[in-house]
Amino acid sequence: MRYKNRCPVAVESVVISSQHDKNISLEQIRKEITQKVITPIIPEKFCENSPQIYVNPTGRFVIGGPQGDCGLTGRKIIVDTYGGWARHGGGAFSGKDCTKVDRSAAYAARYVAKNVVAAGLAKECEVQLSYAIGIAHPISILVDTFGSANISEVEIQRRIEANFDLTPRGIINNLGLYRPLYKQTATYGHFGRLDLDLPWEKLDKVTALS
Repeated sequence: MRYKNRCPVAVESVVISSQHDKNISLEQIRKEITQKVITPIIPEKFCENSPQIYVNPTGRFVIGGPQGDCGLTGRKIIVDTYGGWARHGGGAFSGKDCTKVDRSAAYAARYVAKNVVAAGLAKECEVQLSYAIGIAHPISILVDTFGSANISEVEIQRRIEANFDLTPRGIINNLGLYRPLYKQTATYGHFGRLDLDLPWEKLDKVTALS
């Protein structure tokens, strides 16, 4: 969704991943989901700019449920991050490696927002990143400065896109997330840890953003 003054004004992209019978083609599932789910639900006034639609963007989705997506989950993400101060998506950090955007993109959003504030573009900044499986770049980057910006939020978003590689590979490489960093974050949270040298706390993009 695109928002103006905290009110939705347009749908920019729709992502649906739907498991299906092995005898149904990918083309059919995409057509059926678009015609019978997406189109009837979204009001026409939000679709004037023809939103991007991604139905099963990785391809066929026959195997699902515990057979296709099992493993260790972690404690609530709110415990490891901002303690209720900021809005959250789902998922968890613990139990997921850095190839999962539940973890790496949360680190990246922290890294981006912290540099935006340090560059003097805003006094507060919340960055929302949305991804679709099989698509490298975020399908949405939403910046909310809660009225504290010194330039337009559109310009802040443009500078973010110009100076940060927010693909999973780009995040991993830039923050060095394949290194053994995580044991030290097992207690007392992942963010705002001045006692630790964590890559998502660095302020190396201030000059580029200014």
